[in-house]
Amino acid sequence: QVQLVESGGGSVQSGGSLRLSCAASGFTASSNCMAWFRQAPGKEREGVVGIDSDGSTSYADSVKGRFTISQDNTKNTLYLQMDGLKPEDTAMYYCAAVLWTPFMTTAEALGASSYNYWGQGTQVTVSS
Repeated sequence: QVQLVESGGGSVQSGGSLRLSCAASGFTASSNCMAWFRQAPGKEREGVVGIDSDGSTSYADSVKGRFTISQDNTKNTLYLQMDGLKPEDTAMYYCAAVLWTPFMTTAEALGASSYNYWGQGTQVTVSS
């Protein structure tokens, strides 16, 4: 059974940092495409960053240079290091995965419709 469990959200001040974790079970995370998405109240879910099975990454322009995606294969866990946080980063953050798909284009990687497994989300709030 595929399961994704996010953790690490919280409240920080502008300029602060957080690290989100997504513990995967029921499949090998590093062999499939995974991603982080976020959704703010009243807005559509947007792709933050995706990672392929070969480690290739696709970042949204809004987070380039501030956010970093990584994986710990021994823990089957995906991470999102968020530095230089801004109030506009406030949102619910979701981990997503798609099986039997080792590679994606950038557009596919940041598109919610590309993924069929989702975590429950973890809230990130950035105050000014």
